[in-house]
Amino acid sequence: MGEILGVGTTHYPGLTATDKGLCSIWQKIISAPRIDPKWNDEANWPEGMSEEVGNDKGLSSARKYRQRMWESFRHQRNIIDAFEPDFIVIIADDQYENFNEDIIPPFCIFGMDDAFQQAPWSHGFQSKNENYWGEPHDHEITFHGHREGAKYITSGLLERGIPMPYSYRLSNSPVLAHGFNYTVLYMDYDRRGFKHPIIPLHVNCYGSSVISAEGAFAHLFKEPELKGLPDPPAPNPALCHNVGAKIAEVLIESPYRSVIMASSSWSHCFLSSNTGYVVPDFSSDRVMLEALKAGDYNVWKERTMAEVEGAGHHELLNWHVLAGAMDTLDRKPEIIDYVETFIFQSNKCFAIFPSH
Repeated sequence: MGEILGVGTTHYPGLTATDKGLCSIWQKIISAPRIDPKWNDEANWPEGMSEEVGNDKGLSSARKYRQRMWESFRHQRNIIDAFEPDFIVIIADDQYENFNEDIIPPFCIFGMDDAFQQAPWSHGFQSKNENYWGEPHDHEITFHGHREGAKYITSGLLERGIPMPYSYRLSNSPVLAHGFNYTVLYMDYDRRGFKHPIIPLHVNCYGSSVISAEGAFAHLFKEPELKGLPDPPAPNPALCHNVGAKIAEVLIESPYRSVIMASSSWSHCFLSSNTGYVVPDFSSDRVMLEALKAGDYNVWKERTMAEVEGAGHHELLNWHVLAGAMDTLDRKPEIIDYVETFIFQSNKCFAIFPSH
């Protein structure tokens, strides 16, 4: 009989930047050529946004915001350490990193080596910027994989009718997608080392826009080219829920102590057509939060892709996998913190679903 701890967290990339870098992203978005010019006039901002921007373009808010994030990460790290898992299944997305035009699977489990090196600042947008820790771009960190656990989960899913792809190595990127790397880096904010093995589970959260938007907000700066039909969509909430449910079935029957961890922020402003791509969709996030607190997982499972994409909830599909697992285990969350923001791109939720 397995033991399972559920965790919901974020891999928000802004936290890797310096405070100045953290508060510069909103300025880039609000001035993008495809954003409504009305946003350049502070009189059109929603109530509370001016206060968060302050008189230093958000620099003071960035410092406070970061510390609030670190407190939640430390709290989750302490809970995980006390649980002493055999491995952590990290559910996160690939944003045109390891998966691009050659293959984009809806899901993929990675069975990595027992010990493998990651140079997170050598690749992607942070390869050109200073990171918060002041670590050099060629700095390497030792991560730990759990290939036997990955085999066990993948086999169990296949036996239960889930055609789950798997991989033992990376293809188009020298490092794991930032959703996985940053999750580990934030859990080890104090740089004590992170001994817990991870099993990355990729979800194609960006679906039909993963190539055209290049996994971020390229669509705010240039009109996406549409040739023929749109690219295939992301796996919908019901499918993600079912995959999570089957993972829980596999792990509860396993010999392992495991953590099922979803890593993503909630409504992303630059993906939300509901809000004009500048601020997160607060109302949609609050609906999802209340349903999560109540354990009303049908609200999560029954969402349409139109609702997901309109709210900028693309990456929340990672949490939909977690919700399916916790629904199967009849778990409700303990909310550590829920943080709304106008200028730091996305709302964040930190939660645990304790093991019985």
